[in-house]
This record gives sequence, structure tokens and C-alpha cells, in this order.
Amino acid sequence: MPSLALSAAVGVLFGLVLAAPPGPMNAIIAEESVLRGWPAGFRAGLGAMLADALFFALALVGAVAVVDRTPWLRAVLYLLGGVLMLYFAVGALRDADAARSFSADDAEESSAGAGVDADSKGFRKAFVLALTNPYQIAFWLTVGVGLLEPGRLDVLSYAPAVGDALAGTLVVETGSPALLVGFFAGIGCWIVGFPAALVATGRRVDAAAPAVAALSGVVLAGFGAAFLWVGTTGLA
Repeated sequence: MPSLALSAAVGVLFGLVLAAPPGPMNAIIAEESVLRGWPAGFRAGLGAMLADALFFALALVGAVAVVDRTPWLRAVLYLLGGVLMLYFAVGALRDADAARSFSADDAEESSAGAGVDADSKGFRKAFVLALTNPYQIAFWLTVGVGLLEPGRLDVLSYAPAVGDALAGTLVVETGSPALLVGFFAGIGCWIVGFPAALVATGRRVDAAAPAVAALSGVVLAGFGAAFLWVGTTGLA
């Protein structure tokens, strides 16, 4: 396979590996998909992806490194991110009762009368939460910088839980535009496919919709509590 095509394919794989694991972003995408259908879930994914694009631009000019040199700022970001996650968790648990179905008709009913505000709610939530997510910032301070600078990257070593076992199996040259384009394309594939899979599955098992919405709230609450703990200990 030509090197450019290989770099792009590896970038897609890397984007998918990083976007797929359970976490606060996917919790919001799931909640929006359950309550308002695929378009809302996709828009929430776009919010998180836009934050990544912004971090990419900041990493490109070196601005993100300021956070790495300021421990108290990292702690504040953890606290702010934790508060936001708990706030969104309360909303997700409250709205779980409205998640009667994954179907398009019920999704439309749940947002009837809300207009543009309902359409953009998930996008705003995911974007704001991603901007205050220290894990995302840490990624762009470390791996993200590695993607930009010429060198070598052990792609699968960053996979959650199985990274150590897969280390060394897929090493690529970094600094390639094709790798970066592929990386964002992989994230794009996830934010298209994940909401679609939720809605498609939900149409066959509509009874699971409230459970998915409630689980999203629980995940957000768990991450929020963890972030508050890390932030508090960081300021101590």
C-alpha cells in the first residue's frame, strides 16, 4: 500500500480507537441520540470533534503547552469539567423519563416546540465539556504533538486497556498530513456510526431507551466525581 494511503488508513484507525471507548463525550452522544434521534447525536459528536480541531490548532502554534506548565490551571480545569459533567448528569437523569423510544417520531415529539435551541443543545454541551476536559487537553499535549512532529508513533499502544499488549504492532511515521486527515476522518466515522447504531438498535428494542439515557447520566456523574477529586487534590 502506498505510504500516503497507509498513513491515512492508520489515522482513521487511530481516530476510531480514541473515539470509541466509553466516556463523557459518548455519554452525551448517546443521550442526544436517545432523546432526539440521529441528527442530535451527530451534532453532539460534531461539538466534541470541533473542540479537537481547536486543540489541534492550538497545539500547532504551541499555545496548549501553557496548560502543561501550569499545574494550578490543570487542577482548575478538572474542577470546572467535573462541575459541568455533574450538571449535565442531572439533566440526563431527569430527561431519561422522556426517552420513550429511539424512533424518529418520538425523538421529534420530545423536541417539539424547542426549535433551534433543542437542535443545538447537544452540540453546545459536548463542545463546552470537551474544552474543559483535561484528558482531551492532555492528549493534544502528548500524542497530538507527536502527530504533528516528524517521527514515529506506536499507534495501538494508546488503546485503552489493551495498549500494553498491542504495543509495537503498528508503528507509523508522524508529521504526515495524510495521518492527520485520517485521524479526524476516523473520529468523523465514529460520530456518524455510533448514533446511527443506537437508533437502529433502539427501533428494535425501544424499551431500552430510558435505560440508555439513564446510563449516560450515571457515566457523566462518575466522571464528574472523579474530575472533582483530581482537581481538589491538585489544588491541595
